[in-house]
Amino acid sequence: MMKIAIDCRMSGKSGIGGFLDGILPYLMDSGNELLLIGGNIDVAGRKNVTCLPCDIGTFSIKETFSFPKELSKQINQCDLYFTPYCNIPSGIKVPVYSTIHDIVFLDVKGLSGRVGTFARKLFYKHAIKKSKMVFTVSEFSKSRIIEKLHCKKPLEVVYGGVPQYLLDFDGKQVDKDSSLIFIGNIKHHKGLQTLLPAFTKFRSKLAVQGKGDVKLVIVGSKDNFRTQDNSFDSYIQSGESNGIEFTGYLSDQELLHRLTKARILVQPSLYEGFGMPPLQALYVGTRALISDIPVFKEIYKDLPVSFFHVCDEEDLQAQLEKMWDEPDELPAFERIYSFERTASIILKAFDYKSE
Repeated sequence: MMKIAIDCRMSGKSGIGGFLDGILPYLMDSGNELLLIGGNIDVAGRKNVTCLPCDIGTFSIKETFSFPKELSKQINQCDLYFTPYCNIPSGIKVPVYSTIHDIVFLDVKGLSGRVGTFARKLFYKHAIKKSKMVFTVSEFSKSRIIEKLHCKKPLEVVYGGVPQYLLDFDGKQVDKDSSLIFIGNIKHHKGLQTLLPAFTKFRSKLAVQGKGDVKLVIVGSKDNFRTQDNSFDSYIQSGESNGIEFTGYLSDQELLHRLTKARILVQPSLYEGFGMPPLQALYVGTRALISDIPVFKEIYKDLPVSFFHVCDEEDLQAQLEKMWDEPDELPAFERIYSFERTASIILKAFDYKSE
């Protein structure tokens, strides 16, 4: 049995927080003694888990250079420190295990300015230098980390899984409505500049054919949509009249409802480290149409998804038209990704030995 310190300050947030919250129950069930740093984690009845309050921001100056000694002292009484991202507080002397999900800010130009990109690269390199091992979520991300950051430390691929509330879905066939759904942060590399015009043309063609009024549900705030192409302003400004709904934040149950009712999830990403939404869709019986980027080809190669050529508006429209007339029911498939499996790989990397 080991004593493991875990940075939980991102718990409850999307992205990194979702990864942490997915694996945390399995880490708590492992029989090891855990010290959870920050976050608001329900540990009722768990005698092996201690929570240590911490309101210091991740990647803050205080975290990086003057992390409180009383906190680092308690962490250093553990056997190791695990962070679900690449932020490592100062003063940590026990072995560190960090996580780099992707290096999108280094690979995709324009997501950040020169200073921001340089700062992120420094954090990545600092994490690699301080870590005994680095986790990542795909072979694609592993290859990019090695090439761009010249990582010489052990680099373990752990993949991801789906949240528990989706695993609890009863699997019953839900009557689909006439909607498509997109889930994700509204950023350039997510591919909305391909999806929005393709959807508009697809919707118009269905209307001419008398096949009903289709809607695109975008789970993400339109206030965060940024592009240098002013032609997209019209899609944002007249979203409602164009059949486009920006939902903003959705609760787990509301997202489950929208996802199960949608006929197709579309994920037109230009870049991902893993890409969770198509997996979420498949697990609740919704078909997925995704771009043919390398990481999607890796993650979804054995799963019943459809691909279109990345950034190809016409191919996306054509694939939508093809899929719209196909049966909604998915073929059976093996559920090869789970956070239980992810946690198991991480624990083995900690030299965990079951009693």
